[in-house]
Amino acid sequence: MTKNRHHPIRYKFVETDGVRLFYREAGDDKLPTLLLLHGFPSSSHQFRELIPLLADKFHIIAPDLPGFGFTEVPATRHYTYNFDSLGDTLVKFVDTLKLDKYSIYVFDYGAPAGLRLALAYPERVTGFISQNGNAYMEGLGDAWAPVQAYWDEPNAENRQVVHDAILNLEGTRWQYAHGVENEELLAPEAYYLDTFLFERGGNKEIQLDLFLDYQNNLKIYPKFQQFFRDTQIPSLIIWGKHDPFFIPPGAEAYKRDNPNAVVELLETGHFALETHVSYIAQRIREVIGDE
Repeated sequence: MTKNRHHPIRYKFVETDGVRLFYREAGDDKLPTLLLLHGFPSSSHQFRELIPLLADKFHIIAPDLPGFGFTEVPATRHYTYNFDSLGDTLVKFVDTLKLDKYSIYVFDYGAPAGLRLALAYPERVTGFISQNGNAYMEGLGDAWAPVQAYWDEPNAENRQVVHDAILNLEGTRWQYAHGVENEELLAPEAYYLDTFLFERGGNKEIQLDLFLDYQNNLKIYPKFQQFFRDTQIPSLIIWGKHDPFFIPPGAEAYKRDNPNAVVELLETGHFALETHVSYIAQRIREVIGDE
């Protein structure tokens, strides 16, 4: 694989949807575009090792969603932090960059946000990679229990339970480490950076609002599934099988709507790129890049 000294990553901002949106870009813009969409509690930083492994094959764009990473949302924007808003911002982002064709890599929160983009512009999506990005009820694992209790009773007590369980360094590190055979492969700066960024003023409230709103994604899972049935696009469903949030039945379910989807389960956890980045990159090249 070509190394990143030939394809440097560029770190950029663009004004779109009233937001100063940060994104990483690499590769020749004449190559097929690959849009990388991160999840909670991370940012485009999670793709730092994947991008150099694919930048000779794709024009890569990896944004930080509002509320995450280095994207800046002015208070005067009065941004509503829910998944409809994240999807709307992605629509405006691709329009601002004039991206008319792209494959989409989704992970965690990137799935419901990115699939809203796919529903808005189904004709633009040329390929789909889901790495622990869920679109099926059977994919929800037991780790959702405190959040589901918050959905059932969205009171201050249940909100605090979610806060205390997840929004701290210990909870973030657990998300990275759970199900990983060799924790020496985990770069500590990843979970420290995630924790540092959601410690910024007001950000924990943003995250709690998004946890509460996640229940609305379940209501439109059928629309996402219809997109897979209608398009039958080349799809790689590559999953850390020990993920406590999004479990293997959610990966296998993709084949119900797209029988041609390639489904692979890896011996790792939620953040599969931290331990299997080279393998995932090669499979993207083979399944989506036709290498």
